[in-house]
Amino acid sequence: MTVVDNAVYVQGERDSEPETLDRTLAMLRGGDVERDIAADRGFAWIGLLRPDQEELDRLARELSLPALAVEDAVHAHQRPKLERYDDVEFVVLRPAWYVDEDEDVQVGEIHLFLGPDFVVTVRHAEKPDLSPVRARLEDDPHLLAQGPRAVLYAVLDRVVDDYLPVVRGLRHDIDEIETQVFGGDPSVSRRIYQLSREVIELQRAVDPLRDVLDGLLGDSDYDPGQALHRGLRDVADHQAQTSEAADNFRQLLGNILQVNAALVGQRQNEEMRRLSETSLAQGEEVKKISSWAAILFTPSLIGAIYGMNFEHMPELAWALGYPFALSLMVLASLTLYLVFRKRGWL
Repeated sequence: MTVVDNAVYVQGERDSEPETLDRTLAMLRGGDVERDIAADRGFAWIGLLRPDQEELDRLARELSLPALAVEDAVHAHQRPKLERYDDVEFVVLRPAWYVDEDEDVQVGEIHLFLGPDFVVTVRHAEKPDLSPVRARLEDDPHLLAQGPRAVLYAVLDRVVDDYLPVVRGLRHDIDEIETQVFGGDPSVSRRIYQLSREVIELQRAVDPLRDVLDGLLGDSDYDPGQALHRGLRDVADHQAQTSEAADNFRQLLGNILQVNAALVGQRQNEEMRRLSETSLAQGEEVKKISSWAAILFTPSLIGAIYGMNFEHMPELAWALGYPFALSLMVLASLTLYLVFRKRGWL
């Protein structure tokens, strides 16, 4: 088991750092003769990274964690939720961060077990790092003195705040897509589909968080006059803003996709029209070429016939044979010219 941090807090102060997890568990359950966390009205915060089934089963036995929640924590891939089992709460959060180079929304997972005198945070990835959350709480003893619920609030606040850079990244990419659409970029459709999937991934992390926050805000243990309750309301406002932004992004991308399809269709129609016009123009040229070829071919045919020079041919001894042949050529060519012109070929 990778124990990222293991500390005991009393009255909002970092009171001790047990050398081992066994010592922490002994202090929690009164097995340590030197220190009893419950008697000091403190709590332990155990941070774990990538624990396996056996390790979590051991914590479950020592801290009376619910079996179903432990199973969820081992297998991960859960949606954000809040579940209560007697005096233990199990919370699943889905933090997100944006990789701009790949236009990819990466989603992690944090599981929290909260009891009267302990908090266990379980992560299955390096991100997000909860060290800044712990440092923030340790700098605010008044908030940390409110116990495990203060840890839950601080983690929630960090997760929701981290959605803001994701929203900014998606908004920037959507602006770029709009420019691509009206610029006629042929690869923009693929980018729209990809970004739509990333927005959906963000929604899957953000939207279910509304039920978690509603469940916490409706809990009578959270005094509306306390800073903790006011902080949760602020987190709920930020979550609502992120959820609304993600929903707007999804609708906007759908509209952009429709506009792009219309523009692509328009460009295809224009291209077909240009091709048709070109084809018609080529047809007209072919008509002209064919017409002139026919006109020039007729005199050549007549000249070829009269140029055979056979001994027995009509009009060879006729004095008007040559003028007649020339007249025939002119008459045939003029007739063809008039016919083609009447049909619009010339």
